[in-house]
Amino acid sequence: MSARSLPALAAAIAAVVVGCVAIVPVNPPRPAYPPTARTNVVDTYFGQSVEDPYRWLEDDNSPGTKEWVAAQNRVTFGYLEGIPQRAAIKERMTRLLDFERFGTPAKVGGRYFYTRNDGLQNQDVWYTATAADAEPTVLLDPNRLSADGTVSVSGPAVSEDGRLAAYQISASGSDWKEIRVREVATGRDLPDRLEWVKFSGVSWRKDGTGFYYSRYEAPKESEKLTRLNEFQKLCFHRVGTPQSDDAVVYERRDKPRWGFGGEVSDDGAYLVITSTEGTDRKNRVFYQDLARGGAVADLLVDFDASYDFVGNDGPVFWFKTDLAAPRGRIIAIDTRKPDRSAWREVLPQGDATLTGASVVGERLVADYLKDAHSVVRIHRLDGTFEKEVELPGIGSAGGFGGRRGDTETFYGFAGYTVPGRVYRYDFTTGKSTLWRAPKVGFNPDDFETKQVWVTSKDGTRFPMFVTHRKGLKLDGTNPTLLYGYGGFNISLTPAFSVGNLVWMEMGGVYAVPNLRGGGEYGEDWHQSGTKLRKQNVFDDFVAAGEWLVNNRYTQPRRLAIQGGSNGGLLVGACMTQRPDLYGACLPAVGVMDMLRFHKFTIGWAWKSDYGSSEDAEEFRALRAYSPYHNLRPGVAYPPTLVTTADHDDRVVPAHSFKFAARLQECQAGSNPVLIRIESKAGHGAGKPTAKIIEERSDQLAFLVRQFGMAGPR
Repeated sequence: MSARSLPALAAAIAAVVVGCVAIVPVNPPRPAYPPTARTNVVDTYFGQSVEDPYRWLEDDNSPGTKEWVAAQNRVTFGYLEGIPQRAAIKERMTRLLDFERFGTPAKVGGRYFYTRNDGLQNQDVWYTATAADAEPTVLLDPNRLSADGTVSVSGPAVSEDGRLAAYQISASGSDWKEIRVREVATGRDLPDRLEWVKFSGVSWRKDGTGFYYSRYEAPKESEKLTRLNEFQKLCFHRVGTPQSDDAVVYERRDKPRWGFGGEVSDDGAYLVITSTEGTDRKNRVFYQDLARGGAVADLLVDFDASYDFVGNDGPVFWFKTDLAAPRGRIIAIDTRKPDRSAWREVLPQGDATLTGASVVGERLVADYLKDAHSVVRIHRLDGTFEKEVELPGIGSAGGFGGRRGDTETFYGFAGYTVPGRVYRYDFTTGKSTLWRAPKVGFNPDDFETKQVWVTSKDGTRFPMFVTHRKGLKLDGTNPTLLYGYGGFNISLTPAFSVGNLVWMEMGGVYAVPNLRGGGEYGEDWHQSGTKLRKQNVFDDFVAAGEWLVNNRYTQPRRLAIQGGSNGGLLVGACMTQRPDLYGACLPAVGVMDMLRFHKFTIGWAWKSDYGSSEDAEEFRALRAYSPYHNLRPGVAYPPTLVTTADHDDRVVPAHSFKFAARLQECQAGSNPVLIRIESKAGHGAGKPTAKIIEERSDQLAFLVRQFGMAGPR
């Protein structure tokens, strides 16, 4: 990077002094990209030929791919290291993130279990205590499992008597997990080791003799990252026995893509088995009478809606469903007379979207989203409304777990400028009290969040949260980061992020639109952004960017877009459709090849949202927006930093590899096209704090350079 001119440097210093953003022209030379070989690979779909010149990058084990990865990282990190503000951004990120934070406690067997992080620990530590405010002891410290923090832990699931905890460990961010069992009193691990576990929960039998979990057959070592995940089975593991002795409770060899999850009812009398096919919201339900030792019985097998088990009253099961209720309702089914004519509605569909429910404290706790923020309502078990939980403000609440006989529950609350707080709710008094609140080194009163409404191309209106420093001037010059997702019924609700805080401290605007394809307004909203209607999601995102420009928050050359996974696809599609609208792009672990995504690991499961290139009509829709296939030579695309990881076995890194290679080939002008490939990391879950700081700092540094910002004060 060439040295700044003296006038530019003076402008940057002035920005630091007065706390505003300097608009400094930055015209670095185009990076010298490593050469990427093109091959003559052509596929034919329904009579149409489609080139795939970088197919060879799909083989992550080949020497050629490994050399390409190393060469690309050398260019990328060389570029990032030349950004003067990078070190200060990382320092500010580190300082802000160094605060004590807690997870939501769960009470099991007369003990409390929760996570805590001192601040910069790579992984949260699990603690247990005899009372919510008693001095805790360490149950499990994942930071001792690896020197660099790349081994993470999920769970643990605790047996009913509080004696044993089954937890899942994952290395380098992989979706593959291993289940281990630990004695709570001693902290000693038992010999049990359960392998080839993926997309599985753990549910103990009431007597604590063992638990139910889901697993796959062992793949070949060379296929761990790419092999299709099929033939999942539900098993029971008896503590103290080898995995080879585990009983298969339910499997369907005739349905290789059915997945299974087992949950023991609160009273311990039933095993409720949920069967899904990919990410489709529709599911089937089977059950087993554990008290009588009966066979697995069918209950809901029409695959016509989503049915989420909430709880039971003996043989009467409660389900949250979107059957005839796209915003959700709760029904009761008597397993002794399961005919639909005998079903009873407990909680009808309301004005808000029902996102979850639990049976705690002899109450039905219902979680809702109203315009993308949380509303929590307490009902009697017959559905009679009792009260609404008074939340601290407009934000996101989650938790409310526990047993039917509990008199208390815990929940977390967060917002864009509110770090996660944990509250205790007392069912006897109906009051919430603050249990833990983090202390972060900033003043929330310096910032504000607004919810605005945007109109999309077809007239559909949707909300967007916009957060920034108070006193922002709407003069069209503010650097703005637009983050989106829009898929798989996933809702984007207010959340606190140190990275976003640093961005706003530097004068940036942070905007999050609630796009179609998400779950904010129920299943109809979700479906309106899937398959042949997926373009609606991109149109919404474009409309959000145009709203920010038209309302003078920013201008195209100072508007950045960001998203991960399905959100990475969103960024890739929008930057290829509207390269003129954006000044920088940050696609992360994105699904970029929409014609071949179903050929790797769990990719086939996404057909319910995307469709498939094996269907003629869906192929045409996919081909029309597939980011990899819609890059055009000679176009000046925005500065782009692609991020992925070498152990991502969900959205395999080949998506990002191929997209980056093609983008470098097509790019006209000097705008940089870089790919940052993290080692010993996966799709995102379990990523150690140190890697999170480094990656987020690099993304912000990239934006600072493109927008000529001064960096942290």
